[in-house]
Amino acid sequence: MLVAKSLCLDYGDLAAVSDVSFEVSSGEIVGLLGHNGAGKTSIMRMLTGFLRPSSGSIIVDNTDIWENLEKSQKRVGYLPESEVLYGDMTVYDYLYYLGKLNGIQNSQLESKVKEAILRTGLEDRANWYIQKLSKGFQQRAGVAQAIINDPKILVLDEPTNGLDPSQVEAMRSMIKTLSNNDTAVILSTHVLQEAEAICDRA
Repeated sequence: MLVAKSLCLDYGDLAAVSDVSFEVSSGEIVGLLGHNGAGKTSIMRMLTGFLRPSSGSIIVDNTDIWENLEKSQKRVGYLPESEVLYGDMTVYDYLYYLGKLNGIQNSQLESKVKEAILRTGLEDRANWYIQKLSKGFQQRAGVAQAIINDPKILVLDEPTNGLDPSQVEAMRSMIKTLSNNDTAVILSTHVLQEAEAICDRA
């Protein structure tokens, strides 16, 4: 499904990522575990095509993502650590807008939005303005936009960061349901217990 080979990323003289290799198969939940500043976010930005590695390669479905970046990015759903949500939009309108940006056909858009809302437990909040949601439900809205295009790879950067214990438990359960035979989940965390609670391996 995804193969990262000898990834390196340099910021001038600083080596942010040095010779990182791993593979992720369909249906797996894999944790990227490391302390703050270890390079986890840089790796995730490379996996999603937002940063080009200084060297190394990222293969998705036997194709280097940089050979056809637009096509590759449509296979990947991404929840950044600092999710940019449009607070003055309702959850439904936000997902509809993101679905349009993702190139979903008009004939499928409404059903895709409803499916994303259902899978992330946002049915009762679909018509709420995002700025009125709790942190936990805002995070769910972020996950909903990441899955709206039925990605083969779901990349979640610190998905439980800033959540209270009950919200953390709800997010963990939701992440487990998002992984299936067709979808691989990669999540980053600096908390060992988080990786143990969610991931098949780290």
